[in-house]
Amino acid sequence: MRKKISRRTVIQSGSALSLATLWPFGVRADISGLPRSDYGFATTAEEVVADIDLSGKTVLVTGCNSGLGYESMRVMAARGAHVIGTARTIEKAEKACASVTGKTTPLVCELTDLDNIVACSQQVQALDLPIDIFLCNAGIMALPKLEQVNGIEKQFFVNHLGHYLLTRRLLPQVEAAPAGRIVVLSSIGYRNAPKAGIEFDNLSGENDYSPFRSYGQSKLANALFSRELARRYADTGVTSNSVHPGYVATNLGRYVTGKPRDPNEPLRKGFKTVDQGAATQVYVATDSRLADVSGHYFEDCNPVEPGGPHMHDDALALKLWQVSEELTAAYL
Repeated sequence: MRKKISRRTVIQSGSALSLATLWPFGVRADISGLPRSDYGFATTAEEVVADIDLSGKTVLVTGCNSGLGYESMRVMAARGAHVIGTARTIEKAEKACASVTGKTTPLVCELTDLDNIVACSQQVQALDLPIDIFLCNAGIMALPKLEQVNGIEKQFFVNHLGHYLLTRRLLPQVEAAPAGRIVVLSSIGYRNAPKAGIEFDNLSGENDYSPFRSYGQSKLANALFSRELARRYADTGVTSNSVHPGYVATNLGRYVTGKPRDPNEPLRKGFKTVDQGAATQVYVATDSRLADVSGHYFEDCNPVEPGGPHMHDDALALKLWQVSEELTAAYL
Protein backbone atom coordinates (compact mmCIF):
# COMPACT_ATOMS: atom_id res chain seq x y z
CA MET A 1 0.00 0.00 0.00
CA ARG A 2 1.38 3.36 -1.00
CA LYS A 3 1.20 6.35 1.28
CA LYS A 4 -1.97 8.42 1.41
CA ILE A 5 -2.18 12.11 0.65
CA SER A 6 -2.27 14.02 3.90
CA ARG A 7 -4.05 17.30 4.58
CA ARG A 8 -0.65 18.82 5.37
CA THR A 9 0.61 17.81 1.91
CA VAL A 10 -2.39 19.51 0.30
CA ILE A 11 -1.81 22.75 2.18
CA GLN A 12 1.97 22.74 1.72
CA SER A 13 1.68 22.09 -2.01
CA GLY A 14 -0.56 25.10 -2.50
CA SER A 15 1.41 27.49 -0.34
CA ALA A 16 4.88 26.49 -1.53
CA LEU A 17 4.03 26.67 -5.19
CA SER A 18 2.30 30.01 -4.81
CA LEU A 19 5.80 31.40 -4.30
CA ALA A 20 7.21 29.72 -7.39
CA THR A 21 8.40 31.76 -10.34
CA LEU A 22 5.97 30.95 -13.13
CA TRP A 23 6.21 31.87 -16.77
CA PRO A 24 4.07 34.75 -18.06
CA PHE A 25 0.30 34.75 -18.29
CA GLY A 26 -0.89 32.86 -21.37
CA VAL A 27 -2.31 34.41 -24.49
CA ARG A 28 -5.60 33.54 -26.08
CA ALA A 29 -5.25 30.84 -28.69
CA ASP A 30 -5.99 31.83 -32.28
CA ILE A 31 -8.68 29.49 -33.60
CA SER A 32 -9.24 31.31 -36.89
CA GLY A 33 -7.00 28.95 -38.83
CA LEU A 34 -8.25 25.73 -37.30
CA PRO A 35 -10.26 23.21 -39.33
CA ARG A 36 -14.02 23.53 -38.96
CA SER A 37 -16.61 20.84 -39.51
CA ASP A 38 -20.16 20.99 -40.77
CA TYR A 39 -21.29 19.19 -37.64
CA GLY A 40 -23.25 20.97 -34.95
CA PHE A 41 -25.50 20.76 -31.92
CA ALA A 42 -27.58 17.80 -33.10
CA THR A 43 -24.79 15.75 -34.69
CA THR A 44 -24.43 12.27 -33.21
CA ALA A 45 -21.27 10.32 -32.47
CA GLU A 46 -22.46 7.72 -34.98
CA GLU A 47 -22.54 10.36 -37.71
CA VAL A 48 -19.05 11.57 -36.79
CA VAL A 49 -17.45 8.15 -37.35
CA ALA A 50 -19.70 6.99 -40.21
CA ASP A 51 -16.89 7.19 -42.80
CA ILE A 52 -13.93 6.53 -40.48
CA ASP A 53 -12.07 3.22 -40.25
CA LEU A 54 -10.49 2.79 -36.82
CA SER A 55 -9.10 -0.68 -37.48
CA GLY A 56 -5.74 -1.14 -35.77
CA LYS A 57 -6.35 1.74 -33.34
CA THR A 58 -6.31 1.27 -29.56
CA VAL A 59 -8.62 3.49 -27.54
CA LEU A 60 -8.84 3.91 -23.77
CA VAL A 61 -12.10 5.30 -22.38
CA THR A 62 -12.67 5.95 -18.68
CA GLY A 63 -16.24 5.63 -17.45
CA CYS A 64 -17.24 3.25 -20.24
CA ASN A 65 -20.24 1.80 -18.44
CA SER A 66 -22.76 4.59 -19.02
CA GLY A 67 -23.54 7.88 -20.69
CA LEU A 68 -21.00 9.55 -22.93
CA GLY A 69 -18.28 7.01 -22.18
CA TYR A 70 -20.46 4.08 -23.19
CA GLU A 71 -21.60 5.74 -26.41
CA SER A 72 -18.02 6.72 -27.29
CA MET A 73 -16.85 3.16 -26.73
CA ARG A 74 -19.75 1.73 -28.70
CA VAL A 75 -19.27 3.78 -31.86
CA MET A 76 -15.47 3.51 -31.93
CA ALA A 77 -15.49 -0.25 -31.32
CA ALA A 78 -18.05 -0.62 -34.10
CA ARG A 79 -15.66 1.16 -36.47
CA GLY A 80 -12.85 -1.30 -35.75
CA ALA A 81 -11.01 0.15 -32.75
CA HIS A 82 -9.87 -2.00 -29.84
CA VAL A 83 -11.41 -0.17 -26.90
CA ILE A 84 -10.06 -0.55 -23.38
CA GLY A 85 -13.05 0.40 -21.28
CA THR A 86 -12.68 1.23 -17.60
CA ALA A 87 -15.32 1.46 -14.91
CA ARG A 88 -15.43 1.58 -11.11
CA THR A 89 -16.01 -2.19 -10.87
CA ILE A 90 -15.08 -5.09 -13.10
CA GLU A 91 -18.75 -6.11 -13.23
CA LYS A 92 -19.74 -2.75 -14.71
CA ALA A 93 -16.83 -2.76 -17.16
CA GLU A 94 -17.48 -6.33 -18.31
CA LYS A 95 -21.21 -5.75 -18.75
CA ALA A 96 -20.64 -2.61 -20.82
CA CYS A 97 -17.91 -4.12 -22.95
CA ALA A 98 -19.89 -7.30 -23.61
CA SER A 99 -22.87 -5.29 -24.85
CA VAL A 100 -21.11 -3.60 -27.77
CA THR A 101 -19.98 -4.92 -31.13
CA GLY A 102 -16.23 -5.08 -31.64
CA LYS A 103 -13.07 -5.78 -29.67
CA THR A 104 -13.04 -4.50 -26.10
CA THR A 105 -11.05 -5.06 -22.92
CA PRO A 106 -12.77 -4.31 -19.60
CA LEU A 107 -10.69 -2.99 -16.70
CA VAL A 108 -11.31 -1.52 -13.26
CA CYS A 109 -10.28 2.07 -12.65
CA GLU A 110 -11.63 3.56 -9.44
CA LEU A 111 -10.61 7.19 -9.68
CA THR A 112 -10.87 7.73 -5.93
CA ASP A 113 -8.21 5.07 -5.29
CA LEU A 114 -4.66 5.95 -6.37
CA ASP A 115 -3.46 2.39 -5.76
CA ASN A 116 -6.19 1.12 -8.05
CA ILE A 117 -5.27 3.67 -10.72
CA VAL A 118 -1.70 2.36 -10.58
CA ALA A 119 -2.97 -1.22 -10.89
CA CYS A 120 -5.14 -0.25 -13.87
CA SER A 121 -2.23 1.46 -15.60
CA GLN A 122 -0.09 -1.65 -15.05
CA GLN A 123 -2.75 -3.81 -16.68
CA VAL A 124 -2.88 -1.47 -19.65
CA GLN A 125 0.92 -1.48 -19.88
CA ALA A 126 0.89 -5.29 -19.83
CA LEU A 127 -1.17 -5.27 -23.04
CA ASP A 128 1.94 -3.78 -24.69
CA LEU A 129 -0.05 -1.65 -27.12
CA PRO A 130 0.34 1.96 -28.16
CA ILE A 131 -2.66 4.09 -27.16
CA ASP A 132 -3.91 6.01 -30.17
CA ILE A 133 -6.80 7.69 -28.34
CA PHE A 134 -6.98 8.38 -24.62
CA LEU A 135 -10.41 9.66 -23.63
CA CYS A 136 -10.59 11.06 -20.08
CA ASN A 137 -14.36 10.84 -19.83
CA ALA A 138 -15.42 9.71 -16.35
CA GLY A 139 -16.63 12.27 -13.85
CA ILE A 140 -19.00 13.33 -11.09
CA MET A 141 -20.94 16.55 -10.69
CA ALA A 142 -22.34 18.81 -7.98
CA LEU A 143 -22.11 16.61 -4.90
CA PRO A 144 -24.70 18.15 -2.55
CA LYS A 145 -22.47 17.93 0.50
CA LEU A 146 -18.72 18.13 0.87
CA GLU A 147 -17.07 14.75 0.36
CA GLN A 148 -13.32 14.22 0.47
CA VAL A 149 -10.84 11.66 -0.76
CA ASN A 150 -7.57 11.64 1.16
CA GLY A 151 -8.34 15.14 2.40
CA ILE A 152 -9.16 16.54 -1.06
CA GLU A 153 -12.59 17.61 -2.29
CA LYS A 154 -14.00 14.62 -4.19
CA GLN A 155 -14.94 16.32 -7.49
CA PHE A 156 -11.43 17.70 -7.89
CA PHE A 157 -9.96 14.32 -6.97
CA VAL A 158 -12.10 12.23 -9.33
CA ASN A 159 -12.49 14.59 -12.27
CA HIS A 160 -8.93 15.91 -12.33
CA LEU A 161 -6.42 14.25 -10.03
CA GLY A 162 -7.34 10.65 -10.83
CA HIS A 163 -7.15 11.34 -14.57
CA TYR A 164 -3.91 13.25 -14.09
CA LEU A 165 -2.27 10.21 -12.50
CA LEU A 166 -3.65 7.71 -15.02
CA THR A 167 -2.58 9.89 -17.95
CA ARG A 168 0.89 10.51 -16.56
CA ARG A 169 1.48 6.80 -16.06
CA LEU A 170 0.29 5.92 -19.58
CA LEU A 171 1.89 8.79 -21.50
CA PRO A 172 4.71 6.54 -22.81
CA GLN A 173 2.08 4.40 -24.56
CA VAL A 174 0.38 7.46 -26.01
CA GLU A 175 3.78 8.63 -27.25
CA ALA A 176 4.34 5.21 -28.83
CA ALA A 177 1.34 5.71 -31.12
CA PRO A 178 1.99 7.34 -34.51
CA ALA A 179 -0.25 10.24 -33.49
CA GLY A 180 -1.56 9.80 -29.95
CA ARG A 181 -4.57 11.90 -29.07
CA ILE A 182 -5.62 12.81 -25.55
CA VAL A 183 -9.16 14.13 -25.19
CA VAL A 184 -10.17 15.53 -21.80
CA LEU A 185 -13.83 16.01 -20.96
CA SER A 186 -14.19 19.50 -19.54
CA SER A 187 -17.44 21.49 -19.44
CA ILE A 188 -18.82 24.97 -19.82
CA GLY A 189 -19.19 24.57 -16.07
CA TYR A 190 -15.62 25.95 -15.87
CA ARG A 191 -17.36 29.33 -15.74
CA ASN A 192 -18.52 28.51 -12.22
CA ALA A 193 -14.97 28.06 -10.95
CA PRO A 194 -13.89 30.24 -7.99
CA LYS A 195 -12.61 33.75 -8.65
CA ALA A 196 -9.04 32.51 -8.20
CA GLY A 197 -9.62 29.75 -10.75
CA ILE A 198 -8.05 26.96 -8.71
CA GLU A 199 -8.08 27.46 -4.94
CA PHE A 200 -4.82 25.71 -4.10
CA ASP A 201 -5.20 26.71 -0.44
CA ASN A 202 -8.66 25.10 -0.32
CA LEU A 203 -8.33 21.85 -2.25
CA SER A 204 -9.91 20.21 0.80
CA GLY A 205 -13.09 22.15 0.07
CA GLU A 206 -13.53 22.88 3.75
CA ASN A 207 -13.67 26.64 3.26
CA ASP A 208 -17.16 27.53 2.03
CA TYR A 209 -18.01 24.44 -0.06
CA SER A 210 -20.34 24.98 -3.02
CA PRO A 211 -21.41 22.02 -5.22
CA PHE A 212 -21.28 23.88 -8.54
CA ARG A 213 -18.28 26.06 -7.71
CA SER A 214 -16.28 22.96 -6.84
CA TYR A 215 -17.51 21.23 -9.99
CA GLY A 216 -16.50 24.30 -12.00
CA GLN A 217 -13.05 24.22 -10.44
CA SER A 218 -12.62 20.58 -11.44
CA LYS A 219 -13.74 21.27 -15.01
CA LEU A 220 -11.38 24.24 -15.26
CA ALA A 221 -8.65 21.92 -14.00
CA ASN A 222 -9.51 19.45 -16.78
CA ALA A 223 -9.09 22.13 -19.45
CA LEU A 224 -5.88 23.53 -17.92
CA PHE A 225 -4.41 20.04 -17.61
CA SER A 226 -5.12 19.46 -21.30
CA ARG A 227 -3.57 22.83 -22.20
CA GLU A 228 -0.41 22.09 -20.21
CA LEU A 229 -0.16 18.64 -21.81
CA ALA A 230 -0.35 20.30 -25.21
CA ARG A 231 2.44 22.71 -24.26
CA ARG A 232 4.71 19.99 -22.90
CA TYR A 233 4.25 17.72 -25.90
CA ALA A 234 4.17 20.39 -28.61
CA ASP A 235 7.20 18.92 -30.38
CA THR A 236 5.92 15.34 -30.38
CA GLY A 237 3.18 13.39 -32.13
CA VAL A 238 0.95 13.72 -29.05
CA THR A 239 -1.98 16.15 -29.08
CA SER A 240 -4.30 17.13 -26.27
CA ASN A 241 -7.61 18.98 -26.44
CA SER A 242 -10.55 19.51 -24.10
CA VAL A 243 -14.25 19.46 -24.89
CA HIS A 244 -17.61 20.63 -23.63
CA PRO A 245 -20.19 17.98 -24.60
CA GLY A 246 -23.17 20.24 -24.08
CA TYR A 247 -25.98 19.86 -21.56
CA VAL A 248 -26.61 16.15 -21.84
CA ALA A 249 -29.39 14.04 -20.36
CA THR A 250 -27.32 11.48 -18.43
CA ASN A 251 -27.13 10.26 -14.84
CA LEU A 252 -24.28 12.70 -14.22
CA GLY A 253 -26.94 15.05 -12.92
CA ARG A 254 -28.36 12.59 -10.39
CA TYR A 255 -27.04 14.67 -7.50
CA VAL A 256 -28.97 17.67 -8.79
CA THR A 257 -32.27 15.87 -9.39
CA GLY A 258 -31.86 13.38 -6.56
CA LYS A 259 -32.73 10.42 -8.78
CA PRO A 260 -31.44 8.50 -11.81
CA ARG A 261 -32.60 9.84 -15.15
CA ASP A 262 -35.73 8.29 -16.64
CA PRO A 263 -34.83 7.52 -20.29
CA ASN A 264 -38.47 8.12 -21.28
CA GLU A 265 -38.50 11.61 -19.79
CA PRO A 266 -38.64 14.34 -22.47
CA LEU A 267 -35.50 16.41 -22.91
CA ARG A 268 -35.44 19.88 -21.46
CA LYS A 269 -34.88 22.69 -23.94
CA GLY A 270 -31.21 23.02 -24.86
CA PHE A 271 -30.30 19.52 -23.71
CA LYS A 272 -28.72 16.88 -25.92
CA THR A 273 -29.33 13.17 -26.13
CA VAL A 274 -26.42 10.95 -25.14
CA ASP A 275 -25.50 10.15 -28.74
CA GLN A 276 -25.42 13.89 -29.51
CA GLY A 277 -23.42 14.63 -26.35
CA ALA A 278 -20.73 12.09 -27.26
CA ALA A 279 -20.24 13.56 -30.73
CA THR A 280 -17.72 16.27 -29.83
CA GLN A 281 -15.32 14.04 -27.91
CA VAL A 282 -15.50 11.37 -30.61
CA TYR A 283 -14.94 14.02 -33.27
CA VAL A 284 -11.84 15.39 -31.54
CA ALA A 285 -10.59 11.84 -31.00
CA THR A 286 -11.00 10.59 -34.56
CA ASP A 287 -11.29 13.26 -37.25
CA SER A 288 -8.26 13.30 -39.57
CA ARG A 289 -8.40 17.10 -39.93
CA LEU A 290 -7.39 17.46 -36.29
CA ALA A 291 -4.22 15.38 -36.49
CA ASP A 292 -1.98 18.34 -35.59
CA VAL A 293 -4.45 20.39 -33.58
CA SER A 294 -3.55 20.65 -29.90
CA GLY A 295 -4.24 22.84 -26.90
CA HIS A 296 -7.76 23.89 -27.85
CA TYR A 297 -11.30 23.69 -26.49
CA PHE A 298 -14.23 22.33 -28.51
CA GLU A 299 -18.02 22.57 -28.43
CA ASP A 300 -20.51 21.13 -30.93
CA CYS A 301 -17.68 19.49 -32.92
CA ASN A 302 -15.82 22.75 -33.53
CA PRO A 303 -13.15 24.81 -31.76
CA VAL A 304 -14.43 27.74 -29.74
CA GLU A 305 -12.82 30.56 -27.83
CA PRO A 306 -13.57 29.99 -24.13
CA GLY A 307 -14.38 33.01 -22.00
CA GLY A 308 -13.22 34.10 -18.60
CA PRO A 309 -9.77 34.94 -17.24
CA HIS A 310 -8.46 31.44 -16.53
CA MET A 311 -8.83 29.14 -19.53
CA HIS A 312 -5.73 30.68 -21.17
CA ASP A 313 -3.74 31.14 -17.99
CA ASP A 314 -0.60 29.12 -18.66
CA ALA A 315 0.91 30.08 -15.31
CA LEU A 316 -2.13 28.61 -13.58
CA ALA A 317 -1.95 25.51 -15.78
CA LEU A 318 1.70 25.01 -14.88
CA LYS A 319 1.02 25.47 -11.18
CA LEU A 320 -1.84 22.97 -11.39
CA TRP A 321 0.52 20.45 -13.01
CA GLN A 322 3.12 20.99 -10.29
CA VAL A 323 0.64 20.69 -7.42
CA SER A 324 -0.90 17.59 -8.99
CA GLU A 325 2.56 16.10 -9.40
CA GLU A 326 3.34 16.69 -5.72
CA LEU A 327 0.03 15.20 -4.61
CA THR A 328 0.56 12.03 -6.66
CA ALA A 329 4.37 11.78 -6.45
CA ALA A 330 4.33 8.46 -4.57
CA TYR A 331 2.26 6.89 -7.36
CA LEU A 332 3.91 8.21 -10.52
